[in-house]
Amino acid sequence: MNGAKGHSALQLSRDLNVQYKTAFVLARKIREAMAAQIPVMLAGEVEIDGAYFGGYVKPRNYKENRRDRRLSGNQTGKRKVVVAMRERNGSTVTGVFESETDAVKTVTTTVESGSVIHAGEASSWDALHSFYEAKRINHSEAYSHEGACTNQAESFFSRLRRAEIGIHHHIRQRYLSSYASEMAWRENHRRESNGAQYLMTVHAAAHHPVSQQWKGYWQRALTD
Repeated sequence: MNGAKGHSALQLSRDLNVQYKTAFVLARKIREAMAAQIPVMLAGEVEIDGAYFGGYVKPRNYKENRRDRRLSGNQTGKRKVVVAMRERNGSTVTGVFESETDAVKTVTTTVESGSVIHAGEASSWDALHSFYEAKRINHSEAYSHEGACTNQAESFFSRLRRAEIGIHHHIRQRYLSSYASEMAWRENHRRESNGAQYLMTVHAAAHHPVSQQWKGYWQRALTD
């Protein structure tokens, strides 16, 4: 809990003087317990935004060989979008998808009807108008306009970006949801003291059922 942007398994293994494999699974079991404490429904005014992670394409050495890495044809296919649904003065819920369009169904099952949605001008969110009162903001013109903004959702991504770059350096696609949930939990409890966060995490881990994903992980990994 002392690490505002998280704690890497390698550092944890050194702190606890245990093997990396032990720290790796321990950290992921704790993240799973933290994710289970995140609310499943949001209401009121909810900001929606997405940010892409992974699928880094190293630029070619010579300029004439370089391609526009933003185009899908020049990507690796490993890039995923983390969508944050952040309740104003409330909780943050995250999900990992192939594209923002794929997140619309999850938004409709996570945000209660009657809520007000704040989102950017991307066409991915146009379908939300059928379910909610939607306020849209064009970030090329303003960050906030007539009450519409997604600044709180974007501030969450600044925490997740810094966790990836400064702490973990690289997050594999298959674990992205786990790290996003951890950062959502930290964002939800950022006003709590470190001691209170520690007690909440210990309580969550102690009461969480046996992890079906991480129990015997390395034994399965070696036989796969």
